[in-house]
Amino acid sequence: MPTLPTDLTDMANVVINEATKHGKMIATAESCTGGLISSCLTAVAGSSTAFLCGFVTYANEAKTRLLGVPGDAITEFGAVSDIVAAAMAEGALAHSGADMAVAVTGVAGPGGGSADKPVGLVYLSLAESGTDAVIKRYVFAGTRDDVRRSTVGAALELILDRLREREDDDNQADD
Repeated sequence: MPTLPTDLTDMANVVINEATKHGKMIATAESCTGGLISSCLTAVAGSSTAFLCGFVTYANEAKTRLLGVPGDAITEFGAVSDIVAAAMAEGALAHSGADMAVAVTGVAGPGGGSADKPVGLVYLSLAESGTDAVIKRYVFAGTRDDVRRSTVGAALELILDRLREREDDDNQADD
């Protein structure tokens, strides 16, 4: 098995610790990363305190069948779109029972890009119960591995930012 980048597993460790501190369970829905976000999270000893499950939905059929992404959304907007990323995150949240779910869809390359959706284009989404999904758009440079690594880092950062916002919200409520 290939070794995961230390910077990503270190960040995953911080995510697991923060989620555990807040009593939050995380789920993932991954397309272009093929389970790398889940791999980084589960590389952390004791990650079961904060990681519930991951869906690797590389094919459009899997996005629809496992996550409930509407087929017409994929047809109209494409699998690599903000709409599909949000639907993937919301579907992972609904089908897992987790407190938060992060989803990723993108064009890792080296092929598959177009003028509208170049290689390196990635959409990330974070869903939580009772709130609208957060959607982020990135265009990462480099090789397929570079794009995937950058995507994992951005996904972990998105989760961590939300956990820290929650902490700030909790602290303000205590004031």
